[in-house]
Amino acid sequence: QVQLVESGGGLVQAGGSLRLSCAGSGRSFSFYPMAWFRQPPGKEREFVALITRSGSIPYYSDSVKGRFTISRDNAGNTVYLEMGSLKPEDTAVYYCATTSTLAIRDYARPTEYAYWGQGTQVTVSS
Repeated sequence: QVQLVESGGGLVQAGGSLRLSCAGSGRSFSFYPMAWFRQPPGKEREFVALITRSGSIPYYSDSVKGRFTISRDNAGNTVYLEMGSLKPEDTAVYYCATTSTLAIRDYARPTEYAYWGQGTQVTVSS
C-alpha cells in the first residue's frame, strides 16, 4: 500500500525556520509530482508547493513564495519543505501528497492527489 509520512512539525516563533520531511513507501515516487498542502484551524486545505519529476521544477503559492523551498530526494522517495521567515498565519497542519497517475490537470486542487500523509502540525507563535 502506498504510504506517505510527514515529520518535522513543531512549535517555532515568528521569524524562525523549520524543515518538514515526507517519506513515501509502497512504490517508486520518482516518476510522480509531490506536493505540500496545509490546513489552518477552521479553514479548508490549501496548496503550498509542488515539485515535478522533470528538472525538479518547483511551484509555490503566492503566500509562501520567497520564504519556502521545496525539494526532493528521488532516490529516497522523500520530499522536503524548508520554511523560513515563518509567520503566525503559517500555523496549520501540513500534508504531503502525490498522484496515482503521471498526468495532472491542476496541481493546486486537492482532488488531483490520490495519496496523502497523516499531516504534521506546525505552530508559529507571535
